[in-house]
Amino acid sequence: MSSHPAPAVTLHNVSFEWLDGSRALADVSGTFQAARSGLIGRNGSGKSTLLRLIAGELTPTSGTISCIGDVAYLPQTLTLNTTTTVADLLGITNKIAALHAIEQGDVAEHHFDTIGDDWDIETRAIEQLHSVGLSDITLNRSTNTLSGGQAMLAALTGLRLRAAPITLLDEPTNNLDRSTRNDLHRLLEKWPGTLIIVSHDKALLDTMEATTELRDGQLDTYGGPYSAWLQHQEQQQAAAEQAVRAAESTLRVEKKQRIDAETKLARRAAQGRKAAASMPPIVAGGLQRKAEVTAGATRNLMAARVTSAKTALDAAEARLRDDEAIHLTLPDPDVPNSRRIAQLHDTHRTLHLQGPERIALVGPNGVGKTRLLNHLVHNTPPMPGGITGELLTQRVGYLPQRLSNLNDTASALDNILPDAPGMTVGELRNQLARLLLRGDSVTRPVGSLSGGERFRVQLARLLFAQPTAQLLILDEPTNNLDIDTVDQLVDALTTYRGALLVVSHDDDFLHRLNVTMTIDMTAHGRLHARQ
Repeated sequence: MSSHPAPAVTLHNVSFEWLDGSRALADVSGTFQAARSGLIGRNGSGKSTLLRLIAGELTPTSGTISCIGDVAYLPQTLTLNTTTTVADLLGITNKIAALHAIEQGDVAEHHFDTIGDDWDIETRAIEQLHSVGLSDITLNRSTNTLSGGQAMLAALTGLRLRAAPITLLDEPTNNLDRSTRNDLHRLLEKWPGTLIIVSHDKALLDTMEATTELRDGQLDTYGGPYSAWLQHQEQQQAAAEQAVRAAESTLRVEKKQRIDAETKLARRAAQGRKAAASMPPIVAGGLQRKAEVTAGATRNLMAARVTSAKTALDAAEARLRDDEAIHLTLPDPDVPNSRRIAQLHDTHRTLHLQGPERIALVGPNGVGKTRLLNHLVHNTPPMPGGITGELLTQRVGYLPQRLSNLNDTASALDNILPDAPGMTVGELRNQLARLLLRGDSVTRPVGSLSGGERFRVQLARLLFAQPTAQLLILDEPTNNLDIDTVDQLVDALTTYRGALLVVSHDDDFLHRLNVTMTIDMTAHGRLHARQ
């Protein structure tokens, strides 16, 4: 008998097509073991669709999915409104209602069926909420009064109470501040059963026991956290690059030997024709036929060796990943070190943003960071008694959290050209290609593009705008981006020579941007700057 436990989730040739016929997944096969696994892959590779298929929210067009037990699923976006309560978010409303009915004397059998063995569900729910820092939240509280981080932790608490054998989480750390992310990490580190998480949060992925990549329609699992997987990939790529160089060298040698062999055969043939002139025709013909057979065998051998070398080179090149970096050529926005770009005020001080500084605006959820950005960009009212500010340049590009200002029915070209009137279609196509938007992706409706592609279209509108923006304001730009697209965003912003004001909870991202100043925004309406 095998010592390996049975997989928790098994996929066999799973394909899925949307109603319009577009294919999201094609013949995906693979397994997830009974462990905590991080599921990674590029935007548009089908990670979220795969989770919905495993959860049973979608049905495969073809292929099969088998699971060892019930599946609990938490999507990226939670529905929070005035009609739902924390108990609804926890999924225990019916059980609590049945408990209260029995306490009031209603002993109908269906109440007991609803409760099952969960007679202490209310107490356990409150204890679980307390354990993740939600001690001030009651079960009857309306969910629309919760912050995004509170709602996510409450929803996770509900899944923990449910204790399904398999739990699926899609980008659970989006919009969470540092403190809440740490709470979530601790909660997930001790998660019972099988856990599969789609995330771009490297710190979270590094708490996982396995890393599974969805790439080109295939699942590839590595038995370790993300950083170990990344190191393994780098080693594999180094070996693949060395194999390609060796195969290229072998092919060059084989081609040269083939040319040398053809040269020798040609000389022998010329010598044979000269010698045959003095021989009887029957003897000369026999020698010629023998020489032709020998030449044919030599040519076949040399051709086979060249073909074999080409095959080896193709196999080596197939092991190379085609991950690309962004290489943009952007105009200089002309922001000298002495130029003031914006200023922020609290009741005690004024902070000046000047020159091509890279500034991070950080603070806990709900403190008003997004409201401050909207106040700066759109002159909306600030928080009462809170922080204010003004822009000292009109050349500002703003990337909000929600990419809602793209025309989904228009192409990428049609979305960008109005903001870049001095660029020809050819020039814009060339720049978009450097942003990894090529072929029909620049002419298809933006609404049909993947999340990462849509993000790059929006980024292109800012970077290619004329005149060039002197200040880019980015609000949580890494939300809903896969790790590759975050890398591409860093590459793009590295070439930008204007000022940056970035709101983000992603410390790794901010570090790679080479932030020159961090501004902490407190719940008491104060600003604290640190270098």
